[in-house]
Amino acid sequence: MLKLKKSIRLESLRLPFKKALLTAANLGADGVEINGRTEIRSADMSRTAIRHLKKLLADLNLEVSAIHFPTRRGFGISDDLDRRIEATKSAMTLAYELGCNLVVNRIGRIPEDAEHPEFDVLVQALSDIGNYSQKSGAWLAARTGSEPGSTMKNLIDALPIHSLVVDFDPGDFIINGFSATEAMKLLGTHVRSFRARDAVQDLSLGRSVEVGLGQGSVDWPTLLGTLEEHNYSGFLTVEKDGGENSIEATGQAMDYLTQLFR
Repeated sequence: MLKLKKSIRLESLRLPFKKALLTAANLGADGVEINGRTEIRSADMSRTAIRHLKKLLADLNLEVSAIHFPTRRGFGISDDLDRRIEATKSAMTLAYELGCNLVVNRIGRIPEDAEHPEFDVLVQALSDIGNYSQKSGAWLAARTGSEPGSTMKNLIDALPIHSLVVDFDPGDFIINGFSATEAMKLLGTHVRSFRARDAVQDLSLGRSVEVGLGQGSVDWPTLLGTLEEHNYSGFLTVEKDGGENSIEATGQAMDYLTQLFR
């Protein structure tokens, strides 16, 4: 049976770090996703700092669900690629030291043509990171939704086994005009992080927009059922856009997830 483990992306709360942790705990979170560039940084996290943060998390009954480590460019762009790879590896080491095994990021555009030069660069970079995963105990989870699920699946199939896992974002699939349900069928076995976001096509605007959980087009029972089939044991992470009512909106999303599991 799929177990509900709720996580909050701390950036969504738009609060100072420690206050955000306390708020996440008060909202019923089991875990938190921490930004590895703006909220904590590998270079600043001494053994003592890591110990203090783990104590603070334990006192609040929180785990680190993932380290969010955004990069300015994707891994298919050669410029400064080595620097991005090494920084990502450092974030993976930090994640493991904090008791977490995931670093999430957008990996950049995935060319549909496997013969495209950027595809080869992407494969080499992610293969290098995947090899490091075996040593570090943490994996890079690629955020989905910018391309159809089949494109991400083709990339994973081109990599050595267990090189890359998936941070599944159903809202982004809908916003970009793709089917989240079909993507889950293709990627379910690779999903290690699930982003609780919803979206719907707004006919008046002529585009898709993010909405509250349960108010959009995401087929939650089907997606969660597929996760259960694949023995998913990770978190469902709430992420909001950080507007004026971000704390209230995050709380409503947490309540919706609880209702889904009743």
